[in-house]
Amino acid sequence: MSVAERIIAASPPPEALARRRPIAGILAIAFWIVAAVGFVVYLAAVFDLTLFSRFGLSYLSGLWVTVSLVVVSFVCGAIVSVPLAFGRMSKNLVAQWSAFAFVNFFRGTPLIAQIFLVYYGFGQFRGFFEAIGLWGFFREAWYCALFSLALNTAAYQAEILRGAIESVPRGQWEGARSLGLSRRVIFWKVVLPQAMIVALRPYANEIILMIKASAIVAIITVYDLFGETRQAYSRTFDFQTYVWAALLYLSIVEALRHATNFAERRLTRHLKR
Repeated sequence: MSVAERIIAASPPPEALARRRPIAGILAIAFWIVAAVGFVVYLAAVFDLTLFSRFGLSYLSGLWVTVSLVVVSFVCGAIVSVPLAFGRMSKNLVAQWSAFAFVNFFRGTPLIAQIFLVYYGFGQFRGFFEAIGLWGFFREAWYCALFSLALNTAAYQAEILRGAIESVPRGQWEGARSLGLSRRVIFWKVVLPQAMIVALRPYANEIILMIKASAIVAIITVYDLFGETRQAYSRTFDFQTYVWAALLYLSIVEALRHATNFAERRLTRHLKR
């Protein structure tokens, strides 16, 4: 026995700790399951079919306004985001800082504030917009909402596009140059297809966020899905009107999620072994 072993006596190994069952977690899950079942049972008990006959067409009209507003603003934002993304990647300080200021302003301020600035603020410059022939555009609430959503999503899409392009390894550029390809061909045929695969999920998330954020436009008298829901509630004072609106929003999001999964499987099938 060594000196160290004589000085420091060996201690018995600690007893195995009894495995604790996550009782708190089980109780929390059980509580939410019971609450969900109770809510469903309550909805089934107070279900009013006359709401569909009275407001079904209004809901469909509002749904069309929501979908058209989101789609058009997303496409316009995608167009605006291209020069913004290249500006963020540019070595020109003027282009870089201009794009940086735009992106940070629209990403760093609330969407509702941006909508109010356009809808209420631009009215202060009516004479100027009439002189340049744009007052017919900015006096309509739908176009103000479209303009605000397009600028807001352009800032987010610019960062998505920039990040996707920069995620492509430099070796792809170098390998394409070694084949004698021009920069334009390299970008369109080599880099951009790979970048779009990376950007697919972020783009889908951006559309989902826009669908949910578009409910704000009801505040400026745009009768989208949420605006029609508010009208229905003001006439019935039945909270089921909001439940059906939430289910419609959920159905749109789920359809988009499944479409994204399908597109991703198709685009990445060559990567699976």
